[in-house]
Amino acid sequence: MKADVSHEQRFIAEVDALDFVAEDIDAHLRALNAWLAKLSAELRAGGLSSDGLQAHNALARQADTINTLLRDSAHAWTQQWADLQATRDLADQFDDQALLLVFGKFNAGKSSFCNFLAERFAAHHRPVRYFHVEAGRVVETSEPFTEGATETTSRLQGVRLGDKLVLLDTPGLHSVTPENAALTQRFTDSADGVLWLTSSTSPGQVQELDELGRELHRNKPLLPVVTRSDEYDEDEVDGEIVKRLCNKGAQRRALQEHDIRVRAQDKLVAMSVDVALLKPPVSISAYVAREQGQTPEAMTDAGFEKLYAALLAITEPALAYKRRKRAEILLHHLEESVVGCLRGGVSPLLAELRTSSQAALATMEITQEQLANAVWRAIVPTLPALVDAYVATRDRKALCGAVSESIVGMFGREAERLLGDYVVASDVSLARIELDDDDGAVEHSGVDFARVHAALSNAIRDCLLRLCGDVARRCRASINRLLELTQSLEESLKLHEEQLLELRDKVRSESV
Repeated sequence: MKADVSHEQRFIAEVDALDFVAEDIDAHLRALNAWLAKLSAELRAGGLSSDGLQAHNALARQADTINTLLRDSAHAWTQQWADLQATRDLADQFDDQALLLVFGKFNAGKSSFCNFLAERFAAHHRPVRYFHVEAGRVVETSEPFTEGATETTSRLQGVRLGDKLVLLDTPGLHSVTPENAALTQRFTDSADGVLWLTSSTSPGQVQELDELGRELHRNKPLLPVVTRSDEYDEDEVDGEIVKRLCNKGAQRRALQEHDIRVRAQDKLVAMSVDVALLKPPVSISAYVAREQGQTPEAMTDAGFEKLYAALLAITEPALAYKRRKRAEILLHHLEESVVGCLRGGVSPLLAELRTSSQAALATMEITQEQLANAVWRAIVPTLPALVDAYVATRDRKALCGAVSESIVGMFGREAERLLGDYVVASDVSLARIELDDDDGAVEHSGVDFARVHAALSNAIRDCLLRLCGDVARRCRASINRLLELTQSLEESLKLHEEQLLELRDKVRSESV
């Protein structure tokens, strides 16, 4: 092509020559689906068991909440993928065309921008066809987009420029109706590249940058376009001072573009997005270009030659994205709906359960001691009467049996009070009291009461240590089992997230 050909002519010729070479991404699709199948199977098999914990136990309730969330989420993932069918259908309708999403809040001048580029293609004798999306179908129309000072786009609408380029004009990100903003998000995946339009009167708003980060995470080429880059100037006409709209000066445009880029980069750093993905902003004024007759000089002064050069620069990355788009749409679903759900919903609950389990383990020693002391305080007052009965009968077996029975009853009551949210299955054999033959030996004058009482007290202490230690060990085992399952699930989710990142990198590195 001749060296003196304008960037506009180069761009239109480049569009005419676009070659949509099909790429075999079936292997990537199989790998992504296999990842989801494996994750789903592991989540079904790896539920959190609350064995040894009562249903009302705080740890059991936390585990049940996680299990329910995992079960419900799996159903939600299936529905969310089905909901994306409209997006996939729309993308399929443009298999042989590059689709650029015109993206920005209302009043950004999106409709004016699309109409102006359509005029330019028509001026170069290329076909221009308008359409809108209705109930997931593309409906052709002969009318250009309505332009106005307030938001005029209430539905997805588009324009075919030539035979191989489509601009999709969307309802504003911060539309006056929630349906408009939702519609924009729903069809974002259909685009091969994104033109972020932001008005010169309020450029680069933070809420727009949040949505910009979302698109950059998806690895699409994204070009910021500053619209309405013009201002009123005063001029003298026939002796009278009149105001006329003219382009902003090059220095003012450069300062504004620099400001947008710096603030956008800062925001992206905060979002952990590669700032290299952000393309340099360009400033344009469609109004001034029209007013000045769309001459080559007017087009250059209004910023359109710079715009076309920028569009030429994103053509190849947009085509690269298009070639792997089916894999990207599935990848976005897995990253945002699946991993996003697990990271944002399940992982924090797992962390809370892990912390709660560790706290329960830390307090179990105190509870064990409290249990032993409570039973001891309950049984000590009964000892004098038991020893008196023994003095009268000298039936050591009856004494030991009575004390053991008393311990079992009192231990059960106190264990229910202190450990009632655990399944406490104490080993009653540990409550057996035995006295040596010389404990409370009969002297010439009779039974030594004090010696029997002391021996019995020591035997009860040993018994309580065994009983409380055994029950505490069982409770700790239940907590530890749940803790191990929690940590295992956390590690599994982390591993699957890392594996998906590897699959994502493979999809993108092999599709360049």
